[in-house]
Amino acid sequence: MSSTAVTSADDTSGAAPAPDHGHGHGHTGSPLALAIGAIGVVFGDIGTSPLYAFRETFASHNGAPGISPDVDHIHGVLSLVFWSMMMVVTIKYVLTMMRADNGGEGGSLALLALIKRTSATKTWTGPLILLGVFATALFYGDSMITPAISVLSATEGLQYIVPGFRPWIVPTAVAILFALFAIQSRGTDRVGKLFGPVMLTYFAMLAVLGVMHLSADPSIILATINPLNALMFFATDGFVAFVALGSVVLAVTGAEALYADMGHFGRKPIGISWLTFVYPALMLNYMGQGALILSQSSPAEAAALIRDPFFLMIPDMVRVPVIILALLATIIASQAVISGAFSLTQQAIQLGFIPRMEIRHTSAAAAGQIYIPVINWGLMVMVILLVLFFQSSSNLAAAYGIAVTGAMFIDTLLLAAVLFSLWKWPLWKGLPLVITFLVVDIAYFGANLIKVPQGGWVPLMIGGVIFTLLTTWSKGRELMRASMAEGSLPIEIFAKSAHNSSTRVPGTAVFMASTNSGVPSALLHNIKHNKVLHERVLILTVQVRGMPYVDESARYECKSLGNGFYRVTIYCGFLEETDVPKLLSTLDLCDGAFDMMQTSFFLSRQTLLPSSKPGMAIWREKLFAWMLRNAASAMAFFRLPTNRVVELGSQVEI
Repeated sequence: MSSTAVTSADDTSGAAPAPDHGHGHGHTGSPLALAIGAIGVVFGDIGTSPLYAFRETFASHNGAPGISPDVDHIHGVLSLVFWSMMMVVTIKYVLTMMRADNGGEGGSLALLALIKRTSATKTWTGPLILLGVFATALFYGDSMITPAISVLSATEGLQYIVPGFRPWIVPTAVAILFALFAIQSRGTDRVGKLFGPVMLTYFAMLAVLGVMHLSADPSIILATINPLNALMFFATDGFVAFVALGSVVLAVTGAEALYADMGHFGRKPIGISWLTFVYPALMLNYMGQGALILSQSSPAEAAALIRDPFFLMIPDMVRVPVIILALLATIIASQAVISGAFSLTQQAIQLGFIPRMEIRHTSAAAAGQIYIPVINWGLMVMVILLVLFFQSSSNLAAAYGIAVTGAMFIDTLLLAAVLFSLWKWPLWKGLPLVITFLVVDIAYFGANLIKVPQGGWVPLMIGGVIFTLLTTWSKGRELMRASMAEGSLPIEIFAKSAHNSSTRVPGTAVFMASTNSGVPSALLHNIKHNKVLHERVLILTVQVRGMPYVDESARYECKSLGNGFYRVTIYCGFLEETDVPKLLSTLDLCDGAFDMMQTSFFLSRQTLLPSSKPGMAIWREKLFAWMLRNAASAMAFFRLPTNRVVELGSQVEI
């Protein structure tokens, strides 16, 4: 079983036995229209990599000398970029990972929920869950670094338009990022409609710039797709080539976004746009940068150009519009990552890894367009601090790769569980594929570990802090759930006793409960202090399933307990809203429909008392207590009418 009951106030969760029902959601529009839409949303991160990836591969790192921009090294690096994209993006994510969907959704949390639901009894499920949670934590680090490096790299291009602009690069980048985060509360619907055309133009521009320089030396195309050039690079340069891998991986950052955004566009449209347009455009630009360097008549000229080949390959007559277009593309890439962080947070809240937070829906038509203030402003502060601390995109590049490669490595381990446990692939079929992916991921991750002292510690530190928060919250909820269940009175016995000893009044009372067993503490305290019961009493549990959406036919379960008592369970997917009044309005069970003006909602507010009971360390108990106090109001989370809510408190030890 994998299901999470989202509690009313105490933030504990239960997993009452119930059948799994769910379905994927359809994608409206033709595959071509969806493919064009995907270009505007999915490929922003990987699309802005040409601004800095090729340049950083030739720079010096960790005391290792920079790579000489000669013919052999240019061909070797381009071959590495080509085959990295082929192995990581095309074969691993587009052709393999995207087949492992959970009700049409992708991403590490969706995959984790799928593994939990189908392999809950396996001994290896626990460690895999921890790995999946750490991948989620690394994503938050990535979502901080991506806007910083993308916008900063494009802003650096303005120095080629405005002489003497260099001192203004950091302040301008900070201003752009502040404006980007400030408009998030208005929603991305209007801006999102511009994403597709802008990114289509941007990728077309990448291809045209590349072709302009390739025309002088078309032979570089064959050199790029020849894997022997990549092997020769390692054979001749050894450790220097291994260090260069840490920068080559910058060319595939954003590959995980293809998988995470699969639910918005579908596997086929994303695959079409990648294979037919985005991948060719990126490679044409990288090869064009290489051809530009090789066209120089002297090593000194080549060394001068390798400092910033993307901006220096732009002809003077179109320099201004192209640099502005590149800046727009980086803003769009940042927007996509920010929106992804909102979506991931919503899933994590529903799955029980993060406390409740205020979630605002910014579009009446698109349920997926949400805004989470705490995440937005937290990301903004961290992104701006990163820009101020690192000062340049080259410095940030050292911090960028490790979060991405760590998440990719974890994705491969999760994929192995899917191949062998869910899909039942034989070893002879799945093992070579998994080993190949692991070798590639370990090589890239190892190359980025070398950069820990130069900035790689930043995403690791961020990931470690967030991982601690996520696991503390999950474990604390489990302990609190167990503590509240101790000595719990069976609801059938309580219902009979309460009916005989209390005065019944007209109307309906809904007592929110975290589990499908026992008596909610709010109900106990109501009887103890008020000695009054409504004519109809619902004990309601909202249970989030390990799937994106739940069929309406399996939305509700209602059990009569006698004497006007009912136990109701409402099932939601982890991408669905938990709007309790709206859900109850469609429920015509439990002795008739619901009139909100005749319904009162009772919430229980638990105060945590850290104790010496075995469970968590005292510092983690205090951390959990702090998170519990700062969780968003259950009233707002479940969208309960403010004038119909009664809250009753109690104390709990864990």
